[in-house]
Amino acid sequence: MRKTSINFNITVDDNNLPQTIEWEAQDSGEQKSECKSLMVALWDSKENNTLRIDLWTRDMMVDEMKKFYHQNVMTLTDTYVRATGDEATAAKVKALFSEIGKTNGVLG
Repeated sequence: MRKTSINFNITVDDNNLPQTIEWEAQDSGEQKSECKSLMVALWDSKENNTLRIDLWTRDMMVDEMKKFYHQNVMTLTDTYVRATGDEATAAKVKALFSEIGKTNGVLG
């Protein structure tokens, strides 16, 4: 067994708003990368609840956030299917978010 890590470095301003977000993963073989937004979800089995960290920099544009959010929901749905095998619910979520993506201009 071995350990690996994913690290996030956040630079904040005087109001604790993110200015830069950098990340690196030991196993990726790449140097630090900068991003404009991150969403991390953790399952707290003791509390039976999801803990979340949602951060974005001030230069993350609204259209980028819409696309980021849309892509997250769609890929979370893929994860949901792998974890549960519940294709029916996943199809409903994907259909709903396909419509939302069209309405928001995320999808053509």
